[in-house]
Amino acid sequence: MSEENKVGAKIRQLREDRQMSVEELADASYSSVELIEDLESGALVPSLTPLLKIARALGVRLGTFLDDAPHSGPFMVKSGKSDNIIRFSGQGLGEHSNKSALEFYSLAYGKGDRHMEPFLIDIHPTENQDYQLASHEGEEFLYVIQGKIEVLYGQESYLLEAEDSIYYDSVVPHHVHAKEKDSKMLAVVYTPF
Repeated sequence: MSEENKVGAKIRQLREDRQMSVEELADASYSSVELIEDLESGALVPSLTPLLKIARALGVRLGTFLDDAPHSGPFMVKSGKSDNIIRFSGQGLGEHSNKSALEFYSLAYGKGDRHMEPFLIDIHPTENQDYQLASHEGEEFLYVIQGKIEVLYGQESYLLEAEDSIYYDSVVPHHVHAKEKDSKMLAVVYTPF
């Protein structure tokens, strides 16, 4: 199994463990059968919102897609160098893209029974500026490390630069994207399940 399809393989494993068909998972996550099949086969890079809905339908945390052998005690990542990466297409590229606009480096992939998902995220600007806002249960905290990030939140727009942060309820439709090349941020996502 390639590193690129770790998420797809985990989705398939969890779905099969629960004796769910692709169709049942698609219905439960409000996704298409084609999306589930493409994710499981590794044919596309997912966007975050459908992946959160799939995790919810499977009754797991988003971070479960990265977990290998979780630790019950503290888990440490040195110098932000996480080997566990999830690549997302981002809304700017579309749900069925095979390109990555967001690279999530998990900072807690080995910590079992966690309630938060901390990530370092490299964000790449996209040519498509027709952003589709999405929502999901939970809360998000973002801290910009470098570059400029725009957060569309409901009817508002927030421009964040290095050392700026924002904390919001994820149930409000939102979209996060880079306003300049080489943008990076720390994100902590809480999604109840």
